Amino acid sequence: MIGFLALAVLALASYRGTQLVVHDSILDPVRDRLIAWHEKASNSAARSALITLIACTYCAGWWVSGAFLATYLLAAGHWTGTPLVLHGIEWFVVAGGQALLNRWDDTRDRSAA
Repeated sequence: MIGFLALAVLALASYRGTQLVVHDSILDPVRDRLIAWHEKASNSAARSALITLIACTYCAGWWVSGAFLATYLLAAGHWTGTPLVLHGIEWFVVAGGQALLNRWDDTRDRSAA
């Protein structure tokens, strides 16, 4: 099992990665092209699922958290020798942390800044 500090850093990184996927202007051209692609066949379930994934903070956050966690586990050599169910629990912890950060970000008062 990885430590609390690593889980916290992964949650913070996943929060930022989720913001990049869903909100940041640097990926606006990619999102615009995907939305235009979806509009060509808006009744396609696969295309609708992809649009939901890139538009929903919590949907994208789940997969971004999993990608960050898997990258960390593989790079640090923690993937093998640990039961898979424990990695699943770690995924829930990281995704939960990023979801709380996104919830906080969505509800904070931006007019005070």
